[in-house]
Amino acid sequence: MNNFQSLPTVTKNILIINVLLFLATWLLKAKGIDLTNILGLHYFAAPAFKPYQFVTYMFMHGGFMHIFFNMYAVFMFGAILENVWGPKRFLFYYIFTGLGAAAIQLLVYYYQLMPMMEQTNTLLHEAKDYVIQSQIIEQRNEYLNRFIVIGASGSLFGLLIAFGMLFPNSELMLMFIPIPIKAKYFVAGYGLIELFSGISNNPLDDVAHFAHLGGMLFGFILLMIWRVKRIN
Repeated sequence: MNNFQSLPTVTKNILIINVLLFLATWLLKAKGIDLTNILGLHYFAAPAFKPYQFVTYMFMHGGFMHIFFNMYAVFMFGAILENVWGPKRFLFYYIFTGLGAAAIQLLVYYYQLMPMMEQTNTLLHEAKDYVIQSQIIEQRNEYLNRFIVIGASGSLFGLLIAFGMLFPNSELMLMFIPIPIKAKYFVAGYGLIELFSGISNNPLDDVAHFAHLGGMLFGFILLMIWRVKRIN
């Protein structure tokens, strides 16, 4: 309890908001309210998409293990980075990398869904009957609504690359691999794993790997901008 109370303000509030929304998701589910569908980030062409989802998706999680590992990592790395940067810069970085992760994942969805959208547009053009057109549109919208992103992982990967760049020689001890690994190697290795996993396009894999890479990419860009400004 003392460790939690001693956490810096933004990190502590991120943990609280995520846990509260996780509990609310399960409580409201029993009442027929799908909070994941409301606050998760939908593909921008889906009927369920709303602009505010670019922010709210970062605080939603799909299961206990999902939120546990994400919040454990925020607890570990977020507190250190917030103490180094201060609350305002840390919060900006956290949200910025989360937005970057969302943008990259939606871009990937765009290219994945492009053939289907073109095929649907052709069918709509060829269909003369209004009822058939309505059915095609309904099926397309139902399919698009399935593409949804949730989780703090995009921002988390932004935190990882920041920690790796600020403390490259710090040794990390992984939960399931009791061997110390320097932060710079851990971050680089994790990034390569995510890249390989994203490119492999396993149909059974529902993890948004490119969102993770997006968080790392936007984190790296912002860190380099800050570095240049500090030098100048």
